[in-house]
Amino acid sequence: MPTSVVLVVHNQLALTRACLASLERSTTPFELCVVDNASADGTEAFFRGFTGTTPLRYQRNRDNVGLIRALNQGARLAGGDLLCFLHNDTELREARGLERLEAAVRGPGRVGLAGLYGVRRLRRDGRYVGRTIVHALEGRATLRRPVAEVAAVDGVCLFLPRAVLDAVGGFDEGYGFFHGYDRELSFAVREAGWRCAVVDAPFLHRGGGTRTGEGAPVAAPEDLAQRRAALARFARKWRHRLPCDVRGVPERLRDWLRGARAVSWRA
Repeated sequence: MPTSVVLVVHNQLALTRACLASLERSTTPFELCVVDNASADGTEAFFRGFTGTTPLRYQRNRDNVGLIRALNQGARLAGGDLLCFLHNDTELREARGLERLEAAVRGPGRVGLAGLYGVRRLRRDGRYVGRTIVHALEGRATLRRPVAEVAAVDGVCLFLPRAVLDAVGGFDEGYGFFHGYDRELSFAVREAGWRCAVVDAPFLHRGGGTRTGEGAPVAAPEDLAQRRAALARFARKWRHRLPCDVRGVPERLRDWLRGARAVSWRA
């Protein structure tokens, strides 16, 4: 099996089912690998009795071990040479979504990591520069080409060859429960000589609240503290690569002029 789609889930079964339904249309054959972080809403029963036609590998943790550790578990569980780590509150809106992600990492551009949402410029403190975010969100897409190089790919979807993930040592569990792993992976991939990219594959992001909603494993104030700590850790580790901007000079100038015109119009 060349492609494994890895989902880490914690409750939110309705969102998971919608995600799976969107994948059923895929033109790319894949196996489904699910790491269940101690769900208590019927998720376990659903996958234990799974009747779909997609090959399934299922692993359940007795406790919620956090997203980052579970991602590494998913990588070990998967049998594919290509790995797609997808948030379960995300739906691919076209049948060729996985095909386009695969084409990006198999193409001639030495792309080691592809996704659906990313940023082209990061500040010295590791924060995204908002106007350089590119994505293919259905109805709000900012991507104007089939593939765009980015400095970092967002964790909503991370598609990469297993060989690349192994080369960078997997996901860095030093970031803790949830935050920072996607920036870290992106910069590790680029440090190893590959590029990162976002592809034009329309998707819907439901924003399921698994991290901070009702019944979340970490209270909102603690989640915010963890987010800040992860960003500070990232900025310290990658200070030799920050700030970072993958845009060429002509594109930077066009973006600057576009921003200046927008400010002038609002004034």
